[in-house]
Amino acid sequence: MTTETASPRAGRSAKPGQGMPADRPRIVIVGSGFGGMAAARALRRVSAKVTLVDRTNHHLFQPLLYQVATAALSPADIATANRVLLRGSSNMRVLMAEVTGIDTATRAVLLRDGRRLPYDYLVLATGAAYSFFGHDEWREHAMVLKSLEDALAIRARLLDAFERAEQSSDPAETRRLLTFAIVGGGPTGVELAGTIAELARTTLARDFTCIDPQGTRVVLCEAGERLLSAFDPALSAYAADALASLGVEVRTGTAVEAIDSTGLMLGEERIDAGAVLWCAGTEARPAARWLGAEAARNGAVQVETDCSVPGHPEIFAIGDVASFDGGEGRPLPGLAPVAKQQGAHVGRLLAARVAGRSEPGAFRYRDHGTMAVIGRARAVARLGGMQLKGFVAWLAWSLVHLLLLVDFRSRLLVYVNWSWAWFTYGRGARLLMRETQAAPHSLPTDEIGIGEP
Repeated sequence: MTTETASPRAGRSAKPGQGMPADRPRIVIVGSGFGGMAAARALRRVSAKVTLVDRTNHHLFQPLLYQVATAALSPADIATANRVLLRGSSNMRVLMAEVTGIDTATRAVLLRDGRRLPYDYLVLATGAAYSFFGHDEWREHAMVLKSLEDALAIRARLLDAFERAEQSSDPAETRRLLTFAIVGGGPTGVELAGTIAELARTTLARDFTCIDPQGTRVVLCEAGERLLSAFDPALSAYAADALASLGVEVRTGTAVEAIDSTGLMLGEERIDAGAVLWCAGTEARPAARWLGAEAARNGAVQVETDCSVPGHPEIFAIGDVASFDGGEGRPLPGLAPVAKQQGAHVGRLLAARVAGRSEPGAFRYRDHGTMAVIGRARAVARLGGMQLKGFVAWLAWSLVHLLLLVDFRSRLLVYVNWSWAWFTYGRGARLLMRETQAAPHSLPTDEIGIGEP
């Protein structure tokens, strides 16, 4: 097991982790998403050695990841390097590495390269991946959206489909290339369907000679009886009508039976498609297995009221990797605000524990609402007791997401791109690179909520 030693140097020029006594507690945070970053920021001035570990070097604003996938934004617009966000934190160390397990007996985090990170306190914020409900063979053919690499692969597939259709001499193949099937009628599926339809019918409408992008077929498949099941039925109906006005075919009440390289089977109906985008369900990453802890049906770690793991008061699980009873026997939803609030709570708890102060009580989630955008000037929102739809909901969605972006630079870039798109109907990120096209098929958390900036 490796150990960390304090540097003899101290003072203003000391680097992160230097100049600290060796007996300061070691806090390891795994994951730099909403929960992990909130916890890290709450611990910036704590008398402890804090290490943030993530397999990427950036914090990603996942609620806008679909806009990278549909050429509305560039990756740098919604992602910021972890080191930039934590710059100036003298107690903070940022490590780009992949975690493969936890040794609870010796209190060490195991890394892919064989190293071990010792900890006194551990915060797991590893997030979730998409679940194919026992049909793992579909992964090879369906594209998902959880990372920037996934978003760029989807963007490349969408743009490449139009380029290939322009050169195709086979009408059937052209129709297939210009058909996009989206599985899952939650906010992510609704947002993708509406944005792809607008991309084809407005942005690309005048850019091709041999094909008419306005004939693009977008099919949204939902096994349930209605879209956006977490919303009021009236808002679900509005969303379905708004999508239909964009030319999206909404199919509800029928499950997907098979997915292959050229399309899918929706019940007994065959839909040939140039791309199948999967956003139907999630499962937690394997933290419960690492810990040997009790897990919920989706693999999330069952946690106590303070977000700690039962039997391990030094280990905390937050965000999508945790199953926290939000009342009425139901776990809290997989929303960014849940992860942010849990991360901030655990950060305050550990700060108090390290300082020997009284700790905060049980975690309580403050539900500020949920929203989903459908297209240009159309959205639905639940804000407390209010139900909003149309332009007002879209305006609220835009303002909230701008405020939730992690830094001023991202807010400015997104605002400029949105403004340009509003006035010109253009998309500023339409470059197609062959290296990206070769990326494997591999869509943000199923639902997007509102949280505190």
